[in-house]
Amino acid sequence: MTRCAVLTAVGGYLPPTVVTNEDLAGQLDTSDEWIRTRTGISRRHRAAPGTATSDLAAEAASQAMRCAGMDSVDVVILATTTPDRPCPATAPTIAAKLGLGPVAACDVSAVCSGFLYGLATASGLIVADLAETVLVIGAETYSSLVHPDDRSNAVLFGDGAGAVVLRSGETGELGALGPFDLGSDGSGRDLITVRAGGSEQWAEEPGSRMRDAYFSMSGREVFRNAVQHMNRSARRVLDKADLDADQVDWLVGHQANARILRSLTDSLGIPEERSISNIDLVGNTAAASIPLALEHGHREGLLKPGDLVLLTAFGGGLTWGSTLLTWPALAR
Repeated sequence: MTRCAVLTAVGGYLPPTVVTNEDLAGQLDTSDEWIRTRTGISRRHRAAPGTATSDLAAEAASQAMRCAGMDSVDVVILATTTPDRPCPATAPTIAAKLGLGPVAACDVSAVCSGFLYGLATASGLIVADLAETVLVIGAETYSSLVHPDDRSNAVLFGDGAGAVVLRSGETGELGALGPFDLGSDGSGRDLITVRAGGSEQWAEEPGSRMRDAYFSMSGREVFRNAVQHMNRSARRVLDKADLDADQVDWLVGHQANARILRSLTDSLGIPEERSISNIDLVGNTAAASIPLALEHGHREGLLKPGDLVLLTAFGGGLTWGSTLLTWPALAR
């Protein structure tokens, strides 16, 4: 047995406002059938004006900490594409809202792969004996990034937050995480991007198109890359663990698009009924999608103690990542 990170709690939060396909149909000159057929999404949640990513994150984190029976942690890690401000990081704000005191706190930015990068970072801190407990949150308010008239993307994205609490433990325990696989390819940065608002192109730059301050994505290329990189990353993790795909009880992939998830299960040879998905109810919640899917699987009673769970994600950067998790016995 060696020291590792062990998942001990999960939590999730969705803002109360629900936006259905019918709500979007007239605004975007589309239909419920068109959206469902191409994305598998029927509804998504929207944060109210004035609600920040830290607000969503704090709600999910509070639920996870209650589940863990903890009132403090050593480190807070937030995975997000939509921080409260460009500066400072949002994680310290969340720690303050939770009343955690002067704990270490930082943000991780890897778009839809961010939660996997956050898990790997937390695992590294625990294995290096730099922390005993880490709160890892994925939270997004994509309604602040996607132009409301963007027919391609406005139907896809939803707001929400998911969180897990990790503690130090040993390999072989229920809840143990690892091994990990992470990767990136910066040559594909234009496939998923917000062009303005950084040092390369200021949002206020004279002559800049304000549309550049909103999210854009090249759907066809993203589809191809997402399936390819998640498949390869997942297989690398299985190889590291000396396991086969048929030994996986549940696949939890980034909830990007129902067609991407189906293609991923096909490429891995994992039956679709062993893939946990909630995309129809929440849409693509980016860095929040995997923890929200885990919370969904736990709440619905799908995940049982001892189940081998394969997590894999793909996002802007381009970035990707995967890990394995032995599902623990959690309080409901």
